[in-house]
Amino acid sequence: MARSLNNKDSVVLDACVLAPMPLCDTLLLCAEGYPLYHPRWSDETLVELRRTLEKFGRTASQIERRLLFMWNAFPEACVLVLPSQLETVPEIPDSGDRHVVAAAMLAYAHAIVTFNLRHFPRHVLEPLGITVYSPDEFLVGLYRRAPLRMMEIIDAQASQIRQTKSTVLDRLKAGLPEFVALVGGR
Repeated sequence: MARSLNNKDSVVLDACVLAPMPLCDTLLLCAEGYPLYHPRWSDETLVELRRTLEKFGRTASQIERRLLFMWNAFPEACVLVLPSQLETVPEIPDSGDRHVVAAAMLAYAHAIVTFNLRHFPRHVLEPLGITVYSPDEFLVGLYRRAPLRMMEIIDAQASQIRQTKSTVLDRLKAGLPEFVALVGGR
């Protein structure tokens, strides 16, 4: 069974949760100021993120701005994974995601947050002390641990983009239905 995370825990974020801007903003705001966790990602995750943002039609300057923000805000987040370190990762369904597990192992992370749950079987990772969460599960857990802080984060996110809280929640609703229901119900 997964243990509860605390604000000192490192959590590896997969590229698929960093690509959608509203979700990325929410996740990273949870790690700023009084952090609810410490974000980590592999160097390969940033390469994947760049490719995904290109597919989303982002310009080179938009992509560079996003990556530079991430680097400046979380300089300790990037975990360099050497090819030899990939060999220590147990077999997972998508061998292309082994860098995510290796980053978790190297960073002593207790969790991976991803939409691709089937790529990271819980029965393979739990013996390593790593729990896999969907972003909805992860944010619901953070909300249950610190509801007032999470409300502040959503309010700050809305303020930063000069939108309402309901607009932010609408943008998050498709991928985070339970989290949005919790936050929107307050």
